[in-house]
Amino acid sequence: MENQFLFLVDVSKQIRPNRPVEPTQVQTETVKPSNGRISSFAIAVHKAQCAVLRWCLVVRRSSSPLSLSAASLLRSSVSESANSRVTDCTPLVDLGGVGCLWTLFILIAYQHFSAPSFTVPLHTMNRVIKKAFSNISAVKIPRKSFSIEGVKVADSTIQEVSNEHKQTVSKIIPQHDIAIVGGGMVGMALACFLASMPMTKQLSVAIIDSNPALGGSMHIKKEDPPDPRVSTVTPASISFLKDAGAWKYVEQNRHAYFNIMQVWDYTGLGYARYNARDVNKDFLGCVAENKVLHNALLSCVKDSDFKTTIYPSRLSSMILNTSSRSMVGENTLKESPSAQGHGAKLQLSDGSNIYAKLVVGADGGKSHVRELAGIKTTGWNYSQNAIICTVEHTSENGCAWQRFLPTGPIALLPMGDKFSNIVWTMSPTESNNRKSITEEEFLKDVNYALDYGYGPHPTSSLLGTRDMFSWFKMDATISTNEFFEIPPKVTRLASERMVFPLSLRHANSYASKRVVLIGDAAHTVHPLAGQGVNLGFGDAFSLSKIIAEGITLGTDIGEINLLKKYEAERKAANIMMMAILDGFQKAYSIDFGPFNILRAAAFHGANYISPLKKSIISYASGEHKWPIFL
Repeated sequence: MENQFLFLVDVSKQIRPNRPVEPTQVQTETVKPSNGRISSFAIAVHKAQCAVLRWCLVVRRSSSPLSLSAASLLRSSVSESANSRVTDCTPLVDLGGVGCLWTLFILIAYQHFSAPSFTVPLHTMNRVIKKAFSNISAVKIPRKSFSIEGVKVADSTIQEVSNEHKQTVSKIIPQHDIAIVGGGMVGMALACFLASMPMTKQLSVAIIDSNPALGGSMHIKKEDPPDPRVSTVTPASISFLKDAGAWKYVEQNRHAYFNIMQVWDYTGLGYARYNARDVNKDFLGCVAENKVLHNALLSCVKDSDFKTTIYPSRLSSMILNTSSRSMVGENTLKESPSAQGHGAKLQLSDGSNIYAKLVVGADGGKSHVRELAGIKTTGWNYSQNAIICTVEHTSENGCAWQRFLPTGPIALLPMGDKFSNIVWTMSPTESNNRKSITEEEFLKDVNYALDYGYGPHPTSSLLGTRDMFSWFKMDATISTNEFFEIPPKVTRLASERMVFPLSLRHANSYASKRVVLIGDAAHTVHPLAGQGVNLGFGDAFSLSKIIAEGITLGTDIGEINLLKKYEAERKAANIMMMAILDGFQKAYSIDFGPFNILRAAAFHGANYISPLKKSIISYASGEHKWPIFL
């Protein structure tokens, strides 16, 4: 144990500002005891240490305008003795007026955001400012007919464009208020929300996506084979989509509401059952195929009078302008000095260009917009894959089931028409094997995992649980008296088996000048609670409200101050949800007797303590922004 705590101290030394560390480096080695053996308890402590250190990095990088690597750069640019001599800044001062201003910016930013021990005296600042403006006044700028001062960020093609000495060019370039890069479910949800709000329905929106499904309306029939890619939509997200007029299109196709959810683990100790009636609701959620959700959002936008242009292409490069004024004019205009001085210029893979006041990155976990904007991420890869598929039963399934196994959770989600969706987390080796085995063998493994496999069924009398929580019986929920049920047997594989790796990623910033991120472009989470798309819908709804607020106040919708309001509203809540899901994943990666009992006690507490159960349901449903049980 002593060596294990030494490990924590040793790793924590890596998180100093002058030594940037990636979260994946926080598990480099384990210090073994002198006897050469490591106990299960020591391993559990080690994993907890790594998890805490990783989340310290996520929160630190997300809350500070300066990343650890930026702090390291500043320390190398400014001498430690800067509070006594201005000559330490002379290498940058000698670069001229621009260099002086940049030096001044670094000093001010570093003094504001870095350690309290670093200070710059007032006389130092005065001398730098005086030198800066004297040099700037002596600079001669040659006249050019057209000039672009390009600055590459992270090997990308993003550039900042000078507004001076630009002449009119006859080429016609489309001009939009908003360019949404990525026409998936979250990107289309944003367009749908904008189309439904009085203050934003007059905006001109471009959607950039090469997906051919956006070109024409997709006709989905209920008798079509079910798709294995599904989403569990929470009541809060359903409310957003109903208000926007999109949910009615979902209900025209295959979907399944569920009002009961049963969760248990392989030890037979942990068990909880949730019922929508516990919180006076009709359902806990609805499972729908991704293609159904996407088509519903697309139909909603097309059936409105919203000015939307779909570009069946991909984003190649992005030129951001330093001007903060809004664009005015018709939907298309000539590329004149006044037009070039506003917004962002996007170059597409087909060679065309468009202008936009605001660029929204809704292009997924490998976001090209995020890369071009130079926004870094913090996160790690799980050593797990998820295998998904659609299965069939002999009778209708109306309950959502989830069982935690030693290798990861398996979920059985109702889809309607006697179909269910399987989401099974396991090691990469196991997932590859189960993808290639025969259908008969795979169905046998699924039924084994959902029944007696890996451990016994939970029993209501286990550990005297009811007696332990008997003082809560006066406020018992409906599902407290419902006993454990065995999930319905799977009889047929109704789709292909798909495998994808799991990871956690979080953007250090959601917004920069004229660029904002939503959905997986801003955050990716573990799928064990089906919260990924719901976080994305929450981002889209929040951003649409912020844009409407900016228009009401007459603010440029690409202004960083406006976009930071969206970031402030969404980032903390997203990090909280990500941390909870990551905590569940970590908790079930440890198989240690005393810890298993503790975990089971938490499960039973969530089942029998009525206020706690109601809080969990409300938070998972998206009705509460924060888990008030914490």
